[in-house]
Amino acid sequence: MLQNREISRATLGRIPSYLQYLRALPPEIQNISATTIAKELGLGEVQVRKDLSCISGAGKPKIGYNAAGLADSLETYLSCENGGAVIVGAGKLGRALLDYSGFAGYGLDILAAFDQAVTEEEKSDMGKRILPMDSLEAFCRTQPVQIGIIAVPAGEAQRVCSRLVENHIRAIWSFAPCSLTVPPDIAIQYENMGLALAHLKIQIK
Repeated sequence: MLQNREISRATLGRIPSYLQYLRALPPEIQNISATTIAKELGLGEVQVRKDLSCISGAGKPKIGYNAAGLADSLETYLSCENGGAVIVGAGKLGRALLDYSGFAGYGLDILAAFDQAVTEEEKSDMGKRILPMDSLEAFCRTQPVQIGIIAVPAGEAQRVCSRLVENHIRAIWSFAPCSLTVPPDIAIQYENMGLALAHLKIQIK
């Protein structure tokens, strides 16, 4: 299936823009070409064709793509129909991630955050749930959680990671500045902000 192809980070980063553009089209526009999309979004036509072909295949000659069908394909690719995410660590970073609305454009639904310093349920600024850490297991049993986001210090990260895996979470997104040990069938993505900043500083020397 097309959706099983590996998609680069750069392509993934452009998909929400394509989807937003397509969803804003007037209903009378039934077909749209890669050329038009590229022009409207200020992107290269070849790049747009490659991006869309990874997910929806090639458009029809002289017709392009069915606009609604293409939007549905992009939305399905980004969707998180098989579950949402939880955050462990409700400090400043964890709360910022919890309330960040931009994740919705990538089909990520953050269901709640957990923190060992929380003794009873709280609400974030956007009204999302922040729960005591000892309620994690019960929450994972009753909610469709597939992704665990780690926003705790390095010294606590492995313990948290193992606990998430024990609760049948299939993918880990870690903001802790350390490497983690996970089973081979668990996907893991690291976000090291210190390294990112160092790389940026090198670019301006």
